[in-house]
Amino acid sequence: MLDLRRLRVLRAVVRTGSVRAAAEQLGYTPSAISQHVAALERETGAVLLEKAGRGVRPTAAARLLADVADDVLGRLADAESALSALRAGRTGRLHLTSF
Repeated sequence: MLDLRRLRVLRAVVRTGSVRAAAEQLGYTPSAISQHVAALERETGAVLLEKAGRGVRPTAAARLLADVADDVLGRLADAESALSALRAGRTGRLHLTSF
């Protein structure tokens, strides 16, 4: 199974366009970002980033995974919100009937 933390890291690299910017955004070192991406490449068996001058360019596989990460992480955020509301007693069903 793909690691969510690594997907989040890859998504940040794809969105920001650089390892350094992703590191700043997530509070990691650039080295840690590179290690996460390398581990994700091993997990997927796909090259995710290509060198482009001084930076990197996401491959088609990276863009695909970043899109999937958006969906998955969005759904997880929705689930966390729904669970929080449920714990707070703010959700439920109310059935009204009249005679």
